[in-house]
Amino acid sequence: MKEIPCAVEHPVTRETAHPTPPSHQGSVPSESASGPRSGKFIIAAVIGLAIGAFFWFDMDAYLTLETVKANRDRLLAFTDEHHAAAVASFIVTYSLVTGLSLPGATILTLVGGFLFGSLWGTAFVNLGATGGATLAFLTARYLLRGWVEQTFGQKLGPIQEGFAKNAFSYLVTLRLVPLFPFFLVNLVSGLTRVRLGTYVLATALGIVPGSFVYAYAGRQLGTINSLKEIASPNVILAFTLLGLLALVPILYRRFAGKPVEPVNRTEAPSHP
Repeated sequence: MKEIPCAVEHPVTRETAHPTPPSHQGSVPSESASGPRSGKFIIAAVIGLAIGAFFWFDMDAYLTLETVKANRDRLLAFTDEHHAAAVASFIVTYSLVTGLSLPGATILTLVGGFLFGSLWGTAFVNLGATGGATLAFLTARYLLRGWVEQTFGQKLGPIQEGFAKNAFSYLVTLRLVPLFPFFLVNLVSGLTRVRLGTYVLATALGIVPGSFVYAYAGRQLGTINSLKEIASPNVILAFTLLGLLALVPILYRRFAGKPVEPVNRTEAPSHP
């Protein structure tokens, strides 16, 4: 009989011992909102510091044709002695240069062909360029897409729709035609709703011809005095024609009156 009051008092004391303050629930949204903002700020600060350090220490002076030609014997000796380390260093360096939109990708492509040969050089350049382009794409999407859609949402509607339906062909064309800067395509694509897989595949395929041309030219590095010798009008015209070929299926469907089948579905805008 003495235990009955204890059984009744026990739940009461549990409820009153740990009351939930009403202000705790109101603080959760502010914490979750501050998390993405602080993350974006940190990423933007790191990217800004990396780009600033690149120019502050004049690292762009190492990515010139004259510097590479002057040190080609050292580069070849290091590649012969430490082949795996040279390949890894080359791919990582190419990815960082491309991901941060720094100058020097063309020189690195020549170096890849000079050190590893036309075919392997093209493969390693493709890995580095695709990895760096993906990094730039994701960075632009995470940092800027939410703001761009909020500010220019109505104006971007038709562009987003058309790009989502024909993303693969559009991207392949942009990669093949050298008139469109590589870094600009990376950043602009991140602001669209194209799927990551479509972007990576179109980038990896679209840069193969250009990578091979420069990697092949890199085998004759000693005879090259200017990058203009490689990017001749005939080469640019050939790339442009290749890029236009990627648009042929879209143009055929439109003129034939057939609806264009969407290549990919749009992503949910929950992760800007």
